Amino acid sequence: MRHWLPASTLGRGAAPAPNLTGSAMGAMVHQLGDTGFACGMLQELAPVLPAASWSVYRTGRHCKPTLFMSASHGIPDTTQDCWWAYLSGPYRTDRTWGDAATVAPSTRLCHLAASDVGGEHQSRVYEAHGMAERVSIVEHENDGSVFAVNFYRHQHQRPFQDRQISDFEDMAPVLLALTRKHIALALRPGALQPTLPATTFAEQPQRSHSLPALRERLLRAHHGLTERELDVCARLLQGMTQEGIACDLGLSLPTVKTYRNRAFGRLGIHFRNELFALALGTQRSA
Repeated sequence: MRHWLPASTLGRGAAPAPNLTGSAMGAMVHQLGDTGFACGMLQELAPVLPAASWSVYRTGRHCKPTLFMSASHGIPDTTQDCWWAYLSGPYRTDRTWGDAATVAPSTRLCHLAASDVGGEHQSRVYEAHGMAERVSIVEHENDGSVFAVNFYRHQHQRPFQDRQISDFEDMAPVLLALTRKHIALALRPGALQPTLPATTFAEQPQRSHSLPALRERLLRAHHGLTERELDVCARLLQGMTQEGIACDLGLSLPTVKTYRNRAFGRLGIHFRNELFALALGTQRSA
């Protein structure tokens, strides 16, 4: 696993011009705010960085994990399943971004292989979805959260070459700016809907992942769940930590744990990943 600062932040002057043709750059800019942006980005980057999938999300101990966009190119798109697998547990122990408590707000680059991740994160997120390698542009933010733009090489592809990683470093500032601008345009007030692909989670929850929809899904699984048990479990499904739920609902942490344990007892489960499996199963059978 390797972390480093972009060349433009090291006092060596501006980073080299991105290794992209004018037509590719124009296509990316033209698609900003449109539904084709996520897929178009991968296609335009393929000659320089041949990634089979990518994702853009925010995660951290004190924020709700949010997947802004994701897409695949040349393979079936399983990026949403990958996100749910990440939320089912691995995101809470993800150390690939470094220790947020010791990393000052900054933009960094990250390169790792699936074997660098290890544990259930490797098996349930990377290996289960055929991902073998990742390069990322990472912004460590003031609240300790991480905004990450990730590009994944899959197992059927050749490893990223040194030249490709070097080109990725050169492109990083532009890719980050394009991604940020697209999110801002797609979520702007009055934007036509849907402005993000159907496979995208945005900060404003989509209907199928909103709290009312998650509560309804949980009630289908067990009609005896109380209002507070539904409140807690729906937020667990959105990826919130128990500490975050306590803050959101104005409850103490022990009270949140009590509601969680009661709900899990009614549902006949013991772990958060079982709650995800139950809710997703309820969704597919609906």
